[in-house]
Amino acid sequence: MTLSERPDPAANALPDDLIRPPTEIFDMAAALAALDAASAQAADPKAVRAATVERLAALRKAGMGAIARGIAERPLEARPAVRSYAWLTDCLVRACFHVAIRHLHPARSADTEDQISVVAVGGYGRAEMSPCSDVDLLFLTPWKITPWAESVIESMLYMLWDLRLKVGHASRTVADCLRQARDDYTIRTALLELRHLDGNVALANELKARLRDDLFRTSASDFIEAKLEERTSRHKKQGGQRYVVEPNVKEGKGGLRDLQTLFWIAKYVHTVDEPRELVKLGVFTADEYRYFDKAQNFLWAVRNQLHLVTGRAMDQLTFDLQVEVADKLGYVDRAGRRAVEHFMQDYFRHATRVGDLTRVFLTAMEANHIKRMPSLRGFFTRRRKVKPGFRVVQNRLSVEDEAAFLSDKLNFLRLFDEALRTGYPLHPDATRMVVANLSLIDDTMRRDPEANRIFLGLLLKRGEPSRALHRMKETGVLGAFLPEFQPIVAMMQFNMYHHYTVDEHTIICINVLERIERGELADELPMSTRILKEGVNRRVLYLALLLHDIGKGRPEDHSVLGARIARRIAPRLGLKPQECATVEWLVRYHLLMSDMAQKRDIADPRTVRDFAKAVKTQKRLDLLLVLTSCDIMGVGPGVWNNWKAMLLRNLYRQTSEALSSGLEDVNREARESEAKRALREALGDWDKGLVRHELSRHYGPYWQGLQTETQVVFARMLDGLEDDEIRVDLKEDTDRDATRVCFVMADHPGIFARLAGSLALVGANVVDARTYTSKDGYATAVFWVQDADGAPYDTHRMDRLKAMIRKTLHGEVVTGDAMVQRDKIKKRERAFRHPTTIDFDNEGSDIYTIIEVDTRDRTGLLYDLARTLAANNIYISSAQIATYGAQAVDTFYVKDMFGLKIMGKGKLESLERKLKDAIERGATKAAAE
Repeated sequence: MTLSERPDPAANALPDDLIRPPTEIFDMAAALAALDAASAQAADPKAVRAATVERLAALRKAGMGAIARGIAERPLEARPAVRSYAWLTDCLVRACFHVAIRHLHPARSADTEDQISVVAVGGYGRAEMSPCSDVDLLFLTPWKITPWAESVIESMLYMLWDLRLKVGHASRTVADCLRQARDDYTIRTALLELRHLDGNVALANELKARLRDDLFRTSASDFIEAKLEERTSRHKKQGGQRYVVEPNVKEGKGGLRDLQTLFWIAKYVHTVDEPRELVKLGVFTADEYRYFDKAQNFLWAVRNQLHLVTGRAMDQLTFDLQVEVADKLGYVDRAGRRAVEHFMQDYFRHATRVGDLTRVFLTAMEANHIKRMPSLRGFFTRRRKVKPGFRVVQNRLSVEDEAAFLSDKLNFLRLFDEALRTGYPLHPDATRMVVANLSLIDDTMRRDPEANRIFLGLLLKRGEPSRALHRMKETGVLGAFLPEFQPIVAMMQFNMYHHYTVDEHTIICINVLERIERGELADELPMSTRILKEGVNRRVLYLALLLHDIGKGRPEDHSVLGARIARRIAPRLGLKPQECATVEWLVRYHLLMSDMAQKRDIADPRTVRDFAKAVKTQKRLDLLLVLTSCDIMGVGPGVWNNWKAMLLRNLYRQTSEALSSGLEDVNREARESEAKRALREALGDWDKGLVRHELSRHYGPYWQGLQTETQVVFARMLDGLEDDEIRVDLKEDTDRDATRVCFVMADHPGIFARLAGSLALVGANVVDARTYTSKDGYATAVFWVQDADGAPYDTHRMDRLKAMIRKTLHGEVVTGDAMVQRDKIKKRERAFRHPTTIDFDNEGSDIYTIIEVDTRDRTGLLYDLARTLAANNIYISSAQIATYGAQAVDTFYVKDMFGLKIMGKGKLESLERKLKDAIERGATKAAAE
């Protein structure tokens, strides 16, 4: 076929699977007529190109608008939408080709050397496009490219670029394509999905046939291995987890690229054009294909909205975009959870299905000897013999007789127990059978003592229960056997603190506990390692950890609801009454130790006494420390640090001492005497008169609130201090993963706020702070600060930190003015809702009022709160700053101007109102663009 014989591009059959009528998206006949008329009137080729771009740009805008309206009406019908974007792009490319060969570079002859074929490749070749997808084109020629063909290609590309399309292109012969595809799997994959658009169709068909006969037919195994290696690398780059809370819809685990990889392999091996054809081939069941189709449709719908909302090729579901996309897809708040949380739960459930389909498909490839089988897990040097009723197929565990297996419901649990015992992964045939028969797991089985014995054995006897729990969860067995667990499967917590879904967090916590038992975390968790080595009730600990977040996702406090659920589950699983009571208590109070350590002043004896009264026994304290450590480590990478470790160890040690020696020994007088004795020894080289002066110049709280090392620093800083002098000492505190900043100066009102402001201006995050006034009128203040990454300040940044502190304290920098530029909330963080709550506690300390402020975190928050308290003549003794992603809980131990607790309903209500006003004003400024 020559170009002169090329069919009229307007005469092609119109597609019937678009989101809007084809002519509403792009009327090809009318467009070509308009382009021909405009070209006839143009004075030169430059004018032809300009007129073409002007008209096509208007048509493209109208077409994109029509598709967007269709998506707005049917947001979850993604297949017609992605086809529509591909159809619109086809029309633009063919229109540009038409102008290039008819008006810009008319062919002088019908000779075959002047032939050219325009081919779509990659995702565009698959006819699946989102609003801002790339346009990948192949210009195919029979042999070396001619000057005419080169001119046509160049003119086409300039017009497409002027239309603001992101065009990737290559100009090759059939031989070039074959040669490069042999050496480059990316090129080979792109050519796998070639689709003829315009020009010489015979040339495109020749390439397709040559690829099949000369390359694909003999290299399936290598292609599969390359694609799987590429997939593994991509997953690792995206975080390696299916449940990362800001997933990449395209490249992430369980995303579109995983589905596309399956289809590439299927097309390469089986020469299929549609995924549904895999059902006839026996690769997928009809149900599995439906899962494939639903997952693909959902992921495309999400990706379309990401592109429409941002106006660019955005594939990362960041927190701010999750809210908008959920709204666009029609999700609403219900059952005490936000629309975005329901949306993300659906997302993760689809991502899980993609993983299941991948396993099924790849095992089918192995069965046909196209893909290499997996080896056994590392520590097995020979095949393990399996129990009767099971067999090993392709190095995976399956069952001998499906009917016999299903005749005993307990085999559902025995299957996972045997997989854990032998180390074999489950064969997808076994997985399919389990998923298809989950309805057999009923209340009778749940109450069966043998079933519960097997389940507890999975948790306690095999060494890696997290592996079994993960597969049980993904197949639905865990949710069927423990129906109370099912609501938290794939449940996202919409905040910046938790890195994983609730179910994944729970299983990661179990994995942390396994690692502690194996001694792998002795450096990070020495106390927990010692406790487990000495022995605890493992049934209680593992079950409490499995259930600790089971109450999430409901309006009620999840700890309270979880305890009620644990009260039902523990007896059902065969625990003794005392064990059941301990599991219930641990679930109810699993946040208690973390809250006391991070939100209260451990140096206050009352904190330790109250915590000891709540815990009551050493055994509970031991269990709670291990559970708390696993819970924090399971939140996500970097959440556990030396600061949290130090707080928990101090609280554990002091509480353990109180439980053993009696709560009456935990008092201020005893701590003050011990602190003075320790300082006297540390200042052994000082003159005795100076030592007596130092020991007598401070009030009681000073001795109870600081370590001896810090008191030594203050003693040396105060020595010889002039009334108008400010001294600052900075030191890295590696034990706490923080930088310690000590100040001494003449005391004056509002000093805490000024110090907090100066630190905020250099990006220092305060995690703990204490201020004291000596009897002779000097302020001694110590702040522990971290950088934005939660680490101590580097040595080379210490000088800048010290310089800014001095400028602020000497009035060279006005904190309030400078804070306006610094105190900004990032766009991706603005979607989080954190209602402000302020609690006053006059019972938690013997001499202070405790003010706990729970609100949205931002750079200037501590400064605003401290300044408001100072303006109301409130003296801050200490502050504990706990952050949970975008949430901050700032706790202040305070007195009024007379050194008394703040009493009276009117005073407290007035102070609460002023603090909330300060928070609101600061938040409004921080959210401003």
